[in-house]
Amino acid sequence: MILILIFVIIGSVFLYIQTHKISNNTIPKSLRQFAKELHSDNDHIPFHDPNSEPRNFCEPIHIGIVCSGFNSNVHLHALLKSLLMTRSNPIHLHILVSNDSATVLRLLFKSWHIPQVNVSFYNISKWLKDVRWVPNGHYSGNYGLLKLIFHKVIPASVTKKLLILDTDLIIVDDIHMLWKLFDEFNYQQAIGIAENQSPYYLGHLNQPQPWPAIGVGFNSGVMLYDLEKLNAMKWELVWTNLTKKYTLIYGQTDLGDQDILNSIIKQLPNIVYKLPCYWNIQMSSHSSGNSCYSQFKPKILHWNSPQKYAISTRDGDMFRGVAQSVFEFNGNWFRNYPQLCGEDTQIEINIESADECDKFSKASNTFYRTLLFFLDYNFIADDWDITYVTHLSFDRIHLLENIAKIWTGPISFTLYVSDAELVKSMRLITESEVLNRRSDIAYHAVFQQGEFYPINTLRNVGLKHVKTPYSFLVDVDFTPMKSLFEMLRDNIRSMADLNKKALIVPAFEPVNPDVVLPKSKIQLIDSLNRNEVRPFRADVWARGHAPTNYDKWRKEYEPYHVKWQPHYEPYVVVKSNVPRYDERFLGFGWNKVSHIMELEAQNYDFIVLSDVFIIHASHALSWDNAKFKQSPPYRRCNQQLKKRFIKELTAKYNKNFSDVNYSDGFMKDRKRRNTQEKIESTTSLFESTDFFLTWGGKEKAEGKKERKKNFPIQSVVKDKPHEVSKVEYYYYYDSDDPYNLTISKLNKTLLEQLKMGNKKETDLSSSEEHNYEYDEDDLKFKELHDSTTLQYDSETFPSVKDLLPVEKQDSVNEVIDEKLKNAPTDGR
Repeated sequence: MILILIFVIIGSVFLYIQTHKISNNTIPKSLRQFAKELHSDNDHIPFHDPNSEPRNFCEPIHIGIVCSGFNSNVHLHALLKSLLMTRSNPIHLHILVSNDSATVLRLLFKSWHIPQVNVSFYNISKWLKDVRWVPNGHYSGNYGLLKLIFHKVIPASVTKKLLILDTDLIIVDDIHMLWKLFDEFNYQQAIGIAENQSPYYLGHLNQPQPWPAIGVGFNSGVMLYDLEKLNAMKWELVWTNLTKKYTLIYGQTDLGDQDILNSIIKQLPNIVYKLPCYWNIQMSSHSSGNSCYSQFKPKILHWNSPQKYAISTRDGDMFRGVAQSVFEFNGNWFRNYPQLCGEDTQIEINIESADECDKFSKASNTFYRTLLFFLDYNFIADDWDITYVTHLSFDRIHLLENIAKIWTGPISFTLYVSDAELVKSMRLITESEVLNRRSDIAYHAVFQQGEFYPINTLRNVGLKHVKTPYSFLVDVDFTPMKSLFEMLRDNIRSMADLNKKALIVPAFEPVNPDVVLPKSKIQLIDSLNRNEVRPFRADVWARGHAPTNYDKWRKEYEPYHVKWQPHYEPYVVVKSNVPRYDERFLGFGWNKVSHIMELEAQNYDFIVLSDVFIIHASHALSWDNAKFKQSPPYRRCNQQLKKRFIKELTAKYNKNFSDVNYSDGFMKDRKRRNTQEKIESTTSLFESTDFFLTWGGKEKAEGKKERKKNFPIQSVVKDKPHEVSKVEYYYYYDSDDPYNLTISKLNKTLLEQLKMGNKKETDLSSSEEHNYEYDEDDLKFKELHDSTTLQYDSETFPSVKDLLPVEKQDSVNEVIDEKLKNAPTDGR
């Protein structure tokens, strides 16, 4: 009989395939296997009538879920993966969501792009009024009552049947088998529900008198609603009237909708169809579920405890292993589910492209599955708050604690991880004393796909979901200076309006990895003079940060303007509505440069903050950086994208860059400039007396500009105490504030500084261009962008010749003596 039954099922599947003209190669192995094993476990399924209609694999299954809160989003993500692992039919999800969950889940489903899954969202705030009046003590609050009103939420024209599932479930068998149990309902049965697997309703748990129930009661984590029958019996009046009655007797509900449903079933037992126990194996501290799963294969695991997966139960480790395998399973796999249903089903044929850059352009159009706020986030911003916006891969996870220790404001970390790495990240974060105690850190997960690191996609994910008016856009491998958050807030307050302004935070790096990182500008200047630190990437890619004018920064204590230059890529504080990054730039090369270039196209002002900085953390070369250096095609494709980006930017904003005429073909040189572009010789941004220095002490509190003093500093040559090596005029401000800068001894000799003053940057080749073979267009592009050679301002760094009197041009020592002789001594 079993063999006959199997052949009937296989024949039905074959008939379905022929009817819909689907090739056998498009049927997944799991589906064919399912057809063979459908009735192998037939102890609970009635005898199948050979004359009945064949299985309809295109019948949609409608599922109702209430999801509110960041933890619920993570649980729902796992529930969905378990559902998709075992399903064989299209799914239509009906999700009641809060505003926060709506943001998370809309992006999740949009980026996941799963075939044969439809989603309808319903705003919880519209429906809370229907349940808010119920006295409720359940840990999920009023949201734990919303399953009572799905008959009102789902239009009758959409579906007459609905599975209702909690988010804390793991499904281990085909949900269609549960859906088919609707066919076994009699004319009175409107709700399918499994028994509760704890003695709660028997009053054996030392709790106050529970609401009434039949025996051990029923558990509402998995239910079947016949919506047509519920509406016919006027379900709304039934549950509201009975709830009003029992709240007077028993007080608030302790288990939310479950208490109300059990009291209704006690009064109207004929409305219930009792589900087999294995459709709701409950993992709570007093569960007797083992009496069920010791006899039958579990089909749904329900983690119905406030501790969720951390609950200690019999066989808990075994079932936690099942749950963890689901959490770690690569969810991208479900995008390949065959589209067995629908009139326009087509088989995708991949033809290898001859264009070596095709894989780069395809990668930039990838849908990266994204799960926002995968841990609790709770922060209310004020008008000056700044979010530290950064991104990382799992190998940089150890850097999070250090940033969180120093940056005291809100943070946004966007992680590029696999499903398994997300599980590890969540464990590391929740076990960290530094990270776990903070609720103002937003954690987002973008799931790995393809071979490239989608750096600008990650930046945009964090930036789009910032809750503060301002953002500090920075890479994760930088360490902020002490009190950076407070100092940036104070700078923003001083400027009042940051519209179309980018505040530049100068970046430095240690020369050796064992250098003790400075915590203040005074310490940093000392480290610069000892050659322990240097401007970021000054040795390999100076033009990336040269316009910041680090030598100006060393001596200046007020913000100052700088001009944009090609290849400029500073780290900036901006309003959070800043233009987004161009997501076509992947991995290494021009990803940040393109963003700063668009800010320039929009006429942003670039303002260097003279009292703050960040320090780069030494680390091994990233995979993308190494690939860029070792792969000529990678560099060539990046170069092509640069050209395309500049051409599009010029057309979009009608603004020429680097004196290039785009009107006739691509990037033709115009007449070269007569003089090369110099580093901006900057002046103070704030000249009016109503500006005061950040952290300015008493004078700042009084709204007065502090008095700047000119103080000569002398130092001697090492081992020659009578020989003076230099004199320098060093500015400081009067203040008792501990954050105010004071006099610092500078150790670099005047001779070294004078030599530097006459030095031009002659080796400014980009680290992105080593070992690069240029074609004709590339050579024009390179020549164009190398034409703006950076040069130090002669006023900032006077040459030796300019400083020497005519008769003393050959004696540096005489210059030093002359400078010492004329040095002011009145403290000005």
